[in-house]
Amino acid sequence: MLQNNFEKRKNDILSKIDKSSKGDWDRKIVRLCKKINKLDNYYTTSSCSGRIIIMLDRAKKESGLFIKIYHDLISFKKLKTDLNNVDKSDLIKFKQEPCILHVACRTLKDAQELHDKAKLAGWKKSGIIASGKRFMLELCSTEKLEFPIMNKKKILVSDDFLKIVVKKSNENLKKSWGKINKLSSFIK
Repeated sequence: MLQNNFEKRKNDILSKIDKSSKGDWDRKIVRLCKKINKLDNYYTTSSCSGRIIIMLDRAKKESGLFIKIYHDLISFKKLKTDLNNVDKSDLIKFKQEPCILHVACRTLKDAQELHDKAKLAGWKKSGIIASGKRFMLELCSTEKLEFPIMNKKKILVSDDFLKIVVKKSNENLKKSWGKINKLSSFIK
């Protein structure tokens, strides 16, 4: 019965339309997700290859929270232009987030096996969540930046600082993508 429930949930999840704000898989993680989803004992429930966000500084998620989302490398010129076009007086923050992947696993043993591979690939902030008859694996990398960047339509940091942030954010994204590729190489 448990095996049939896993198969049913896998088919249900993988047949649904993508509900993310982006609307489809990040191209840099799609190969890994497809490899995992082809395996009998796993399926992905959500993923992100890493991103850079300009957003309202709020405690809770709400509509209109994200001002700009980038799923690729950015340039100083692009970031500066986008910041100058922000038309909000609120406190605005800059976030660079690492790759993250949620995987449903048939058994605890399956979850542990994939977790071990992820650790070897550098996904340091990862863990298994057991809930009743379900085992979820949350795989996260650690490269992250987050800070207030604007207030009352004024950029709070210098251009020199922004250039450092762009360089570091791009380096972090490249590290995340390397970890995605490394984990993908461990999955046969």
